[in-house]
Amino acid sequence: MQLSYAHGPKDVPLLTETIGENLEHTTARFPDRDALIVRHQGIRCTYREFDEATDRLAKAFLRLGVELGDRVGIWSPNCAEWVAVQYATAKIGAILVNVNPAYRTSELEYVLNQSGCRFLISAPSYLTSDYRAMVDAVSDSTPGLERAIFLDSPEWNELFDAGDDVPDEELWQRESLLDPDQPINIQYTSGTTGFPKGATLTHRNILNNGYFCGETLGYTEHDRVCIPVPFYHCFGMVIGNLACTSHGAAMVIPAPGFEGGAVLEAVEAEACTSLYGVPTMFIAVLEHEDLAKRDVSTLRTGVMAGAPCPIEVMKRVITDLNMAEVTIAYGMTEMSPVATQTLRDDTIERRVATVGVAHPHVEIQIVDSDTGTVVPVGTSGEFCARGYSVMERYWNDPERTADAIDADGWMHSGDLAVMDEAGYVKIVGRLKDMIIRGGENVYPREIEEYLFTHPDVVDAQVVGVPDERFGEQIMAWVQKREGSTLSEAEVIEFCKGTIAHFKVPKYVRFTDEYPMTVTGKIQKFKLRERAIEELGL
Repeated sequence: MQLSYAHGPKDVPLLTETIGENLEHTTARFPDRDALIVRHQGIRCTYREFDEATDRLAKAFLRLGVELGDRVGIWSPNCAEWVAVQYATAKIGAILVNVNPAYRTSELEYVLNQSGCRFLISAPSYLTSDYRAMVDAVSDSTPGLERAIFLDSPEWNELFDAGDDVPDEELWQRESLLDPDQPINIQYTSGTTGFPKGATLTHRNILNNGYFCGETLGYTEHDRVCIPVPFYHCFGMVIGNLACTSHGAAMVIPAPGFEGGAVLEAVEAEACTSLYGVPTMFIAVLEHEDLAKRDVSTLRTGVMAGAPCPIEVMKRVITDLNMAEVTIAYGMTEMSPVATQTLRDDTIERRVATVGVAHPHVEIQIVDSDTGTVVPVGTSGEFCARGYSVMERYWNDPERTADAIDADGWMHSGDLAVMDEAGYVKIVGRLKDMIIRGGENVYPREIEEYLFTHPDVVDAQVVGVPDERFGEQIMAWVQKREGSTLSEAEVIEFCKGTIAHFKVPKYVRFTDEYPMTVTGKIQKFKLRERAIEELGL
């Protein structure tokens, strides 16, 4: 009987260096090749220029007083400064705290306090978010935050210039204290118990994961990668930036956030060879009016992740976008993030029906969630991964770390999966009731806890319902206080501007009672079925 266990190849060794050392090695090999191109800012730099700029910013952080292991937050949409801060903090051993650009005050306050951020680098605003006003609003309740520095301001320019006064020897001295196993990044994932968890990742974690994603995609210094996915997530900063800088490829940033037209313009103008996105992004690009008049013939590969890909979309990505070698990746932030990936020459069927095979140096298995034993191939169970890519821990949260990583080092995903005889994995469901809306992971408990703060809400249960555009949408079943005149529209309005836009329920319905098991547990699958029926979805 074949069991659902597989191990990725080991023929290419793991990198045993820090992110800064790796960048220096790439720069030495390809000093004059393009490193970073940010279309919306008109910024272009070679590897030599990029390495020098990040050295300068690293020294500026030393002048600011950033110590080894200090947390430095970054709150901004995609821009050149985000990338510079990513590599500069890595060079001095500071821990970069990624703050989701969609966060509002309650979420910002939580992550700043939970991570213990000393410094925050922030855009002044983005879309409808006034970051300056929100930072000011939480200033009294974030005592550990010593200073917020806003991009596009004199203080940012002054900070950057301050690096010129710090001798190179000071930076070299700090770099000598670094180790690949030191934590370098905290990324917050929505929490099943109402609060986000800070997945703590090391140089070894994310540098190697980016490197092996690039290896799977066949990257060389001749590749030019269009990255419209957000940097605050592993998709952007690891599969995107680190995959590029570990191979000498060019990072091409089309816009601050995703814009289908900007993606097509960047692919044509920069002769991009690779493109990233969640399925909804690829759909938007394929349906964009500019597709027919843009030259996308240079594309050959890329990564689609975050949600299942419909077969017709995959066919069009291969034909209309010329991406014959597009791959599907699966994992989670806690896995740095990729655990499995399809291969460039896999059949279309494997690319739409599975999430690929085990990544290099990663072990995967499917286990019975009750007994923990590995199940036979073809049998559903919980997907688990082990290896270099598993996070160090959840920041300051030993209890939830122990819940996620067992005594043998296996990271439990909470996803239900099936493995076939060839080691290909298919995700078939979720042990947890996580919702995936347009590639964003949304945990209902987080929204429920917020809804509980409304004085007229007695109880709230959140489920995902089908949506043609986003895959799933948020639906809240609310039990309101007796005599309350609370309306569905008021519940939605209560959420807007206080929690991230992708967590705001699209649908709200009131109910007097919830379907329960005999032991008193709410049956969310029945709420979902009822919602689908009532909404006619």
